[in-house]
Amino acid sequence: MKVLKYLALLSTFASLSALSALAGDESRHSVDIPDTVKVGYTQLQPGNYKVEWQGTGPAVQVSFVRHGQTVATASGTLKTNDNEVIQDAVVTNTNTKALAEIDFGHQKEALVFGQSGT
Repeated sequence: MKVLKYLALLSTFASLSALSALAGDESRHSVDIPDTVKVGYTQLQPGNYKVEWQGTGPAVQVSFVRHGQTVATASGTLKTNDNEVIQDAVVTNTNTKALAEIDFGHQKEALVFGQSGT
């Protein structure tokens, strides 16, 4: 009887762990940044970054991870677009080359940066 209880408890924890892992993937996307951009005080070189954020929005803390290391962090706003975008879109301010927005392909989510300056 005890073995059955432990087995049921173990399977419950395994199910919850799997669900939390799936939920965690929603706050993380991979994106290619084609040109050098400024994020906060950091200049990001062109390349592929894992973009991760903490919080459910709209205000979130965003980390840019490359080769397993966090290379920049910034405050951002998580927004929901009316329609899914077809492919990733990285929008920069043409004057300052600062990152303004990232729209994630096949998603309705987007991250907006530096709204106070626009």
